[in-house]
Order: sequence, then structure tokens, then C-alpha cells
Amino acid sequence: MKTLMLASHNPVKAEAVEKGFQRVFPGEGFRIQPVNVESGVSDQPMTDQATREGALNRARNAKKADPEADYWVGVEGGCDYLDSTMVAFAWVVILGERGQGSARTALFQLPREVQALVEGGMELGDADDLVFGRQNSKQKSGAVGLLTHNRVTRRTLYEQAVVLALIPFINSDLY
Repeated sequence: MKTLMLASHNPVKAEAVEKGFQRVFPGEGFRIQPVNVESGVSDQPMTDQATREGALNRARNAKKADPEADYWVGVEGGCDYLDSTMVAFAWVVILGERGQGSARTALFQLPREVQALVEGGMELGDADDLVFGRQNSKQKSGAVGLLTHNRVTRRTLYEQAVVLALIPFINSDLY
């Protein structure tokens, strides 16, 4: 059984990582080991670059926490702008003994009311909870689930990025 050090205790991230690894390596067993580590970026990263940096820092710090694991995974959600519209997305960085892979999720537009709250300093999950009258949505379907009526959830959004971040590991002869 392979050990995956996940730089998060969020159950949605854990499920996305586990399902993504199972899709890529269907014959292998995986044990997700959550660990709290610093991202080195703000609680709500506000650029694509800062979000990727947070995911990379989390993966590196997870490796420092347990260098004996098989893989170390950082997942960081962030926001940025397309023109004047705020969008949300996440970066996934996976470190392994034989390299590194990273991928970004699809991005999606945020409603103006959510955007205003995030611009005022609120984290996206808290802004979603306030606008949509929910509690702890970031550990459930997330903003994307709320906005798509669960046609796409935070888990399914992140799972695809996990699979894409594993490309260098399943094609090691090319990387």
C-alpha cells in the first residue's frame, strides 16, 4: 500500500486525491495521511502564481513532515481576475521520488456579491457560506458545487487536476 501525504485535513481534498490516484493506478492501494503544514501564501491566494506557490509549498512541507511516504500532495484553492471578473480555481502539486507533476483545475466565475466579500478580505469558503446561507461549504461541494447545483463539485473538480498532475508519473520516459 502506497502512502500519500496530503497537506490538508479537508475531507473533500482527501477524497479527490484518493480517487484521482485510484483512476491512474487502479491496481494499487493508497493510504491518505493528512498533515497540517504551512502554504507560505495568504489564506486566500489572489493570483494564479500565488495559488500554485501555495500548493508547491504544501507538498514540499508535507515531504519534510514525512520523507518516507511515497507521494506528497499539495492542493491550494485560489482566485484571480479575468478582466474585472473574479474567478476561482485550484492548483495540485504532486511530488514523488521520481519527479514532480502539477495541474490547475478549470476556473469558473464568481458572483459579484461573493467577489466583493473576497475583495474585502474574506476567504472564498466563508463568503460562499454567507451568500448562500450554508455552513462549511468548503468541506462539502464548494463554490463550484453551489454555483453548478452540484453538477460539478469541489471533489470532481479537484480529482481531474490530480489525474493531470500525475501525467509525469505515468509517462516517466517522457519527463
